Amino acid sequence: MSANKTFNIDDLLNIMARLRDGEHGCAWDIAQDFSSIVKHTIEEAYEVADVIERGVMAQLPDELGDLLFQIVFYSQLGKEQQLFDFSDVVSSICDKLLRRHPHVFAGVKFATDEERAAHWQNDKVYSRAVQSRAEQSRVDPLNNGKASLLDDIPLGMPALSRANKIQQRVAHHGFDWPSWHGCFDKVKEELAEVEVELRAPQVDASLVNEELGDLMFALVNLVRSQGLDPEQTLRQANAKFERRFRSVEILLLESGSDTSRASLDDMEAAWQQVKHDEKLRQ
Repeated sequence: MSANKTFNIDDLLNIMARLRDGEHGCAWDIAQDFSSIVKHTIEEAYEVADVIERGVMAQLPDELGDLLFQIVFYSQLGKEQQLFDFSDVVSSICDKLLRRHPHVFAGVKFATDEERAAHWQNDKVYSRAVQSRAEQSRVDPLNNGKASLLDDIPLGMPALSRANKIQQRVAHHGFDWPSWHGCFDKVKEELAEVEVELRAPQVDASLVNEELGDLMFALVNLVRSQGLDPEQTLRQANAKFERRFRSVEILLLESGSDTSRASLDDMEAAWQQVKHDEKLRQ
């Protein structure tokens, strides 16, 4: 096949079906199931986020293609097991988008962004209720057999994202601080509780772990109060630290040293120099 040929979604679906063909397909693809490809789906989603955050847009079509292939893979598995196929996936998202955007497709007028956001959340609640009635066996046993607002928040989500999702869900139903001040005070309260455990005559690692978890949860709430995404906020902080530490390594090499020989004071001095230079460039 020519590298210059233009393909469409039907070509991709046919390629996927051929890969899964028991006689002529690929052994690796044939061996996969829903569970085994989840880790690859997560990895591909992060690779999409990575190229966007690094601004290398020329790589984005390739990474988006990898992510689309994951959806097509699940659809092929669903088709083989007579559960659903790709057209069901497309129909589901189209129906959801039309339903959740009545201001675009049905002439509904929302007076404020808050009203629009409330409609979106209310539709999600309604959809969960319908699904719960259709799948009574899926009620979370942690809730004593009763449906909960938190039932459909995936346990496999990254912890920061899941904390944010939990907080958004309960906030929509009124369980939230009225402003960031409450979030900020809660962070200070949790930080003080961490200090109490760290300064205890006999430090209990399990209690320290619990209080640090509470502190992180409170920090997520503070981030959320500013309309920010905690997962992205931390990724950006990671990127900033990595950028600065790489510069520290360069400074040490230029001075005839490296991280294996430099003292903590040497590395701290280089770190402060990097921060100073960054400020001068801003």
